[in-house]
Amino acid sequence: MPRYLWILLALLSIFAWRQWSQREIVHPPGQLSPRPPIQQALTPDSPLTLGEFELQPRAAFQVHARVLSTRRYRWGREADLAPVDLALGWGPMSDQAVLDRMDISQGNRWYFTHYTLPAPLPDGAIIRNSSNMHMVPAEPWIHDELLDLRPGDVVRLEGFLVDARDSAGFTWTTSLSREDTGNGACELFYVSAFSRAPRP
Repeated sequence: MPRYLWILLALLSIFAWRQWSQREIVHPPGQLSPRPPIQQALTPDSPLTLGEFELQPRAAFQVHARVLSTRRYRWGREADLAPVDLALGWGPMSDQAVLDRMDISQGNRWYFTHYTLPAPLPDGAIIRNSSNMHMVPAEPWIHDELLDLRPGDVVRLEGFLVDARDSAGFTWTTSLSREDTGNGACELFYVSAFSRAPRP
């Protein structure tokens, strides 16, 4: 077999393995994460330092949620701080029966839902029960765990919603609401505690 065919076969094998390893975990119908995130406002305090970034905690935050989608980012200052976005769902947006009627995608630091009418949920319920969050891992092992997540995983994350800046003038501001939409509606989530439910 010509060498280029071997190379092509190897590339196809790698692609197939990556697709298989990132396949969605399917659950029986029912809400896997019935409660919304818990958020507690903080009084101004000393900022955290993470590498070249200064992080100002705005709220203590914890969430138990189903992973709807993951997206890795490798380029740009944002990727240096938050290398992965997680689209997370709770309440009805953690229910397989609802998600089976919906396609979910991510791109350019946004997350999108697509469905055929009639909608599985009102748009307001989708917005209130899901969010695209920019993940800022506090530790290398949390970084690795976040990158290993698959759609359908159930996670518990704790830490802070933060505003970020660096000495070169870069700034990034977190959302503090689950009901906003559009530019600036995503949470910038400094994750200091991570756990994942066993996969079925």
